Amino acid sequence: MRVVSANLLALLFLCTCASVFYVWDTLENRLERQKRRFQSPGSFHRGPSADLSTKTFRALLAVPGARRLRLGGRVGALNLTGERDQTASLGSQDYHMNEDNKGSAQRGGPAKLGSPVEDGVFWSEWLEDHLPVGFTEEHARAWRERARGYRIVKLEPGCGRISNQLATFSDGTKACVRYGINPDQVQGETLTYYLASLLGITNLPPLVLAQLNVVGEQWASVRRRIDGLQWGERAVVSLTEWVSNLTGVVTPALLRQESNGLHPLRGELWNKTTGELVELMQWSDLIMFDYLTANFDRLVSNLFSLQWDPRVMERDTNNLLKAPGGDLVFIDNEAGLVHGFRVLNMWEKYHDTVLGSVCVFRRRTAQRVAELHRRKDARMRLLELYRDNEPLSPELGFISDEHAGVLQERIDRLYKHILHCKGKYSRL
Repeated sequence: MRVVSANLLALLFLCTCASVFYVWDTLENRLERQKRRFQSPGSFHRGPSADLSTKTFRALLAVPGARRLRLGGRVGALNLTGERDQTASLGSQDYHMNEDNKGSAQRGGPAKLGSPVEDGVFWSEWLEDHLPVGFTEEHARAWRERARGYRIVKLEPGCGRISNQLATFSDGTKACVRYGINPDQVQGETLTYYLASLLGITNLPPLVLAQLNVVGEQWASVRRRIDGLQWGERAVVSLTEWVSNLTGVVTPALLRQESNGLHPLRGELWNKTTGELVELMQWSDLIMFDYLTANFDRLVSNLFSLQWDPRVMERDTNNLLKAPGGDLVFIDNEAGLVHGFRVLNMWEKYHDTVLGSVCVFRRRTAQRVAELHRRKDARMRLLELYRDNEPLSPELGFISDEHAGVLQERIDRLYKHILHCKGKYSRL
């Protein structure tokens, strides 16, 4: 009886804490939107959705930090990035795409170029050709080099929660600085970015790590601001390219709870425009990606919120934005991998439901998943890619062996889900 009472008290305490953090986060974002009204129109910063009802229990992010693993010797892993056409201009400081590429999807009228699906469960090759190039590897590499070298002359609110800041570099370009509640949030954001690169998903803005040093040249101009924010000296933060001219994204009807999901036999696919099909193709990548990282702070949180907000799917999806050319931009991925794995038991049934709603995939993404499944080396490849591109990786650390095992298990399950869909639809 004492054990039951203790458990009930613990549950009541947890719910109370969650409610407090929920209200505090709502107040934070209300203040942020008030400030946003005074910014120039058409300059939509990286931040949470403008709708209060889509908030999730971010208190789940504030869990004890996992042990940080120091990176060992060099691992001979294959770099799987760089297969996409990478011809976007390196001079652009905003979100960009190759305007001469077929990736600028047409908006008017149903697609007339053939079936949107081929080989049972894969988006057609002609649709792949219309996919925007997004943030190319070349652009990301050039941006990281600039971000490491430029002085930061201003820090101000503008990137979601108060602990994050919008940084202005000496050349006038900007980046979002993430100072996590604990280092695991920065680690989750960073490793999620490199996992996307491993999978060939180019929808995430470039990211680089930096170490706070108020006597160093890069941070000296904002020393007073850092002191006022009470950021810890020598803390490792992430800088993500600031992206302008973005708008919110509503979950497509085919992926909402009243639908039977996105599968090859949906007659609606044949009535979609090329632009709508290209967006659905990016959604299928997003759902696979969020499943692998166990990111609960996007579509999964909306599904969870349906129990008290039946219209949540009709509002902008959290941490997802769209560029004028139709590219989806996956932002604020701090809940992925580290935190997502730690609270997996709470969210897993929702992850399974969202993944089960999709049975059409990008062939290239599915091939990457199949290779990682076959070789069983996701940890090694992610570590190699992370360490080769990020000099501060030893300071931030890597995921634990336990979480690396969880990642490989989720890759294997995703691979089996793709096989299940192929078996179900390839012969029809």
